[in-house]
Amino acid sequence: MILHQILRLSSLFRSAVSVHLRRNIGLSAIVFNKAKELDPVQKLFLDKIREYNTKSKQAGGPVDAGPEFQKDINESLARLQRAYGEGDLTKFPEFKFE
Repeated sequence: MILHQILRLSSLFRSAVSVHLRRNIGLSAIVFNKAKELDPVQKLFLDKIREYNTKSKQAGGPVDAGPEFQKDINESLARLQRAYGEGDLTKFPEFKFE
């Protein structure tokens, strides 16, 4: 009887330790992946995104956009203003709830 209870407690203890170890191994894998250096493809991708961001801020808009792009934007905005009324369509609308 006592042996049976000891075996049952040991199996409960084993399952609790198993769950605890699985959780810790999962968390340590995430921390390890964040700590190590990115692979070369990810690093190149992030570098290009950052480079485009700085060029976009310097240019004040899309990078390498010619006059045709600006013409298309103006035509699209004019068409939308005719369809949906007046107002500045380049900024997010302000909602007022009462």
